[in-house]
Amino acid sequence: MLTRLETVVVEKPWGRTDIPKDFGDFGGRRIGEIWFSNPAGDDAPIMVKFLFTSERLSIQVHPDDAAAQAAGYPRGKEECWLVLDAQPGAELGVGLNIETTREALHEAALDGSIVDLIDWRPSGTGDFVYNPSGTIHAIGPGLTVVEVQQNVDCTYRLYDYGRPRELHLDEGLKVSNPRPVHDPRDAAVDPHTNRKLVSGPHFHLAQLAAPIDTALLAEASGELTFVPLAQGCRVAGEDVALGEAVLLTDPSAITIEGGGRALLTWSA
Repeated sequence: MLTRLETVVVEKPWGRTDIPKDFGDFGGRRIGEIWFSNPAGDDAPIMVKFLFTSERLSIQVHPDDAAAQAAGYPRGKEECWLVLDAQPGAELGVGLNIETTREALHEAALDGSIVDLIDWRPSGTGDFVYNPSGTIHAIGPGLTVVEVQQNVDCTYRLYDYGRPRELHLDEGLKVSNPRPVHDPRDAAVDPHTNRKLVSGPHFHLAQLAAPIDTALLAEASGELTFVPLAQGCRVAGEDVALGEAVLLTDPSAITIEGGGRALLTWSA
């Protein structure tokens, strides 16, 4: 038994017009995000989205559970990225390149020099990055990324390159980690391997590839979100295409043909 999630396609000024055709035909629109609407709405613990970038996204930060709940949100936000495609020169900004103070960060956000404090890392296909709460981060241009995150609409923007959107310096800097961040889960991921990428504390995430590692499937429990990253993925005999996501409870219903791969995520 599976539940197909509603696909939400979002145009963004920093999006792309050259989305791979496997995701669908968007008529030349500038698509920035494809995400999936869980029937549980805000109560769903996890969200998955694809991101397509032609410009740098805002420099931002997310609070942990305690800080978010104190501000009236149901949970904080930790998130991770798996790079599906990277154009030459693509970068991800993760943490800072020096340790500094929140006061100095405030001034740097106002004058734009915060851009030079970000640890911009050259990024290639297969790179996996985990952003703990408090990590100041940004996504650069030329990337196709799948993002898995705690499901909450709580983003504090620190700098947005002059775009006419609200910034949240006081809230964001209060929860920011003003130093370099290198998470032990960061890795280069072979697309042909079965691999556990995240083991809590907020969610689990596994990459599945043919032949599927049944021991890895056996770890999955509760409501599972299955997200193909290539063709050849099925649940209970039904095709699930790239650009789709489904909910299921029986991981043994998943099959993947040779050359296919997918992500499977569930709540911790």
